Amino acid sequence: MHRFTQVGSRALRLFPVVLACGSFAQAQSNVQVFALNNTTELALVRTKAEIVEYMGRKAVRLTKDMADGFAMLRGTDFQDGAIEADIALKTTTPPGVRMPGFVGIAFRARPDASRYELFYLRPGNSNSDDQAMRNHSVQYTSEPDFPWYNLRRAWPWLYEAHADLAMETWTKVRIEVKGRSARLYVNGSALASLVVDGLKGQDLRGGVALWGYAGEEAYFSNVRITNSTALPVKNGSDASGTWQVNLSSDVGPFQGTLELKRDGRKLAGTWSGGLGNACSVSGTWRDGYVELSFRAEWPSGRLGNPGDALATLAGWIDIDTASGRMRVEGRADGAWTGTRKP
Repeated sequence: MHRFTQVGSRALRLFPVVLACGSFAQAQSNVQVFALNNTTELALVRTKAEIVEYMGRKAVRLTKDMADGFAMLRGTDFQDGAIEADIALKTTTPPGVRMPGFVGIAFRARPDASRYELFYLRPGNSNSDDQAMRNHSVQYTSEPDFPWYNLRRAWPWLYEAHADLAMETWTKVRIEVKGRSARLYVNGSALASLVVDGLKGQDLRGGVALWGYAGEEAYFSNVRITNSTALPVKNGSDASGTWQVNLSSDVGPFQGTLELKRDGRKLAGTWSGGLGNACSVSGTWRDGYVELSFRAEWPSGRLGNPGDALATLAGWIDIDTASGRMRVEGRADGAWTGTRKP
């Protein structure tokens, strides 16, 4: 014991949380289990936490005001793997005030809640008579740069979906993260309710946190985190150069060539191919993430009226390959891939 104290002093500072949550063997096998029977397992950021009995089990209850924040699970350092939890929600807004709820799990999070990826549930939307509201049942955001409003306006229905949920009921949630992709599963389903191919956040590693909202009580129990070997993904790849691009849209494929130059965060260049030749391209670069647009010429013989249309590409560059989402306003949407030409 004395030898462990001397040699492993740093380990003793890091392990108590894991030991309180699970066993030393679990920590060694990259699994952390959080019993959530006391609030010492949580680092609170603009959030209040209490241990309570709720629907037959001990759980942590989160409440907060409108300020953004969460309850970080101490000792978590997550890049790739799986996060599992039981989640329940009770709204506390006055009668007649619509409140579908917001409750979820943040990952790759900074300790001060300044940046994080997030999957959250909106149980009150699940059985709405309005199909659009039903489709807002499970959602992904990347805070603070890609909140729900920005993602919904730029990429309708891509980062949200329907799932069978209910208020004041325990819902099993599983989040699987691998590189730049993540999947959300609910209630033990083998099929994901929401798939995000191209996580928007600039941090590839960070903590795991419990996330709630104002006007509600968010409940969490049985949290389990399994860390897996991370994919060798790094940020910072440059966009400058010549790219062979394939667009896979819902109305068929297009091919083209992108010529790009970068000046700080600004991108400029040209597109030539299936959507027009020598089209002027402009956009932005952020640590390897790009957003590009150009005025395309929609061809005759395709679904949709021929003529001028705005084309948008967004996604990540990883050294000599790129991938992301594409859309031609009012005409097509889908995915794109790119390969840097020598």
